Amino acid sequence: MRIVAALGGNALLRRGEPPDAAVQVAHVREAAAGLAAIADGNELVVTHGNGPQVGLLAVESAADPALSAPYPLDVLGAETQGMIGYWLARELRRALPGREIVALLTETVVDPGDPAFGAPTKFVGRTYSAPEADRMGAEHGWTMRRDGDAWRRVVPSPEPRDIVELPAIARLAGEGCLVIAVGGGGVPTGGDHRGVEAVVDKDLAAALLATRLEADALLLLTDVPGVMRDLGTAHARPIPAIAPGRLRRLPLPAGSMGPKAEAACRFAEQRDGAVAVIGALADAPALLSGAAGTRIEAPSPARGRAAGVP
Repeated sequence: MRIVAALGGNALLRRGEPPDAAVQVAHVREAAAGLAAIADGNELVVTHGNGPQVGLLAVESAADPALSAPYPLDVLGAETQGMIGYWLARELRRALPGREIVALLTETVVDPGDPAFGAPTKFVGRTYSAPEADRMGAEHGWTMRRDGDAWRRVVPSPEPRDIVELPAIARLAGEGCLVIAVGGGGVPTGGDHRGVEAVVDKDLAAALLATRLEADALLLLTDVPGVMRDLGTAHARPIPAIAPGRLRRLPLPAGSMGPKAEAACRFAEQRDGAVAVIGALADAPALLSGAAGTRIEAPSPARGRAAGVP
């Protein structure tokens, strides 16, 4: 099988944890063990999140008195791709001795005319008090938005349109190399390869990658067992299988499960037989077999209800 496995942000850093390198490397080691369990005999391409890491670098860059201006987001995205790609490649080589593994710096093409540039929504970096937010917004030209009881910077998150290194990724995967690519959604660039001040949603970029690679499966790996029915109640339980149309009608959180669900729907609708699964990283082999997670598959006239997809 050709599999695209998308690691959620929790694979590197969990809410409330210090962003120390040792903490993140420990999580990467756990992630590598889960990925190694599905790598044997399969073509595997791995993507990953980078939200906390980009946020940390953005705050440090803005506070550095040696800089006349903070580093732009495309550069910070490239930096974190290198750091996280190195960690993943190193731990995967230990888990899969003899397997060729490469981390590929990847650009994702976006449309400079995307409406997202006029309506920033993606939170980046630390929280601020209202006076601090006003000062940071005025000083750096940032757009600030309330996040709970505090304020944070928001940046544009345009739709991914293309992946520059796609031919190389396909060639390497076809030759048996495990490829780490499109980290953090990819470095956002315009059609002229110039970086843009934005971040690309990692799940939507993973769906685009899986679609363009004609993958057999897209695994969206997180820290929950699947898409939950009756979330927040005593009766909460994972949904074993669901069709894209039904999944899109569920009230899912926009900042967490919502993008994963949309990414799964997009990939599942690409062609007959394409399957997306949302579930826990620890359950990766069982996600492939259908024994765990939430399976998203578009019913075809041939399968209909016989596929077990509601």
